[in-house]
Amino acid sequence: MLDQILSKIRSQIPSKVFSFFQPAYHYFFSITGAILYRFPSRQIKIIAVTGTKGKSSTTEIANAILEEAGYKTALSNTIRFKIADNSEDNMYKMSMPGRFFVQRFIRKAVKAKCDYIVLEMTSQGTMQYRHKFLDLNALVFTNLSPEHIESHGSYENYVQAKLEIAKELSRSAKRPRIMVVNGDDKENLKFLAFDSEVKKSFTIKDKIPETQLIGEFNKYNVLAAVTLARCLSINEEIIKKAVANFKGIPGRVQFI
Repeated sequence: MLDQILSKIRSQIPSKVFSFFQPAYHYFFSITGAILYRFPSRQIKIIAVTGTKGKSSTTEIANAILEEAGYKTALSNTIRFKIADNSEDNMYKMSMPGRFFVQRFIRKAVKAKCDYIVLEMTSQGTMQYRHKFLDLNALVFTNLSPEHIESHGSYENYVQAKLEIAKELSRSAKRPRIMVVNGDDKENLKFLAFDSEVKKSFTIKDKIPETQLIGEFNKYNVLAAVTLARCLSINEEIIKKAVANFKGIPGRVQFI
């Protein structure tokens, strides 16, 4: 309802005027959402996953490992929204819904006494400051390729939008802060440059647990989630069991 009201207001404002005030507009609603829901991200561990490809798969694999380790989790990605045992399909047609939705979702997860939230985060989301006022514990970067240029104007702008999430991690007051980066991606050092205090871990190819997932790209997704789990000090046997039992993601290389 609120989004419809905002869209109506925006349609009445000349585009040049809106473009000028756009950052302030997005910032205002971002901080308003955080205040309204009492900065819930401060009360729960938040793992963000970003990149061009593999975000949803990586969030699902990471969530499966956390659940196997006995943690109560919440999950928000392109596919679904899950809080503890309750899961519903993402019908918003966007990977990272609006600012009020995100803050409300986190508050619900806190109320459900979840230990972790795994959030898929996008470059379009950062353009609208949806990443603001999220106190992150960890960031997983999967990869970057030239996509969404029409939204950002250039590939470099797209990269910078992704880097805003790394910047948000570097501002987080939480400790320890963890960044998991795909070392095979040419943009990896840009992500790692933000904060010398961040615990940095590059993915490696020689210790992939047995998995039912097929494709080279899924090896990267598994490695990202596994490396994160290792950084969180999750037992290696638990990691192997979770990955081995993980059957796949709806709509991702699914046999019909």
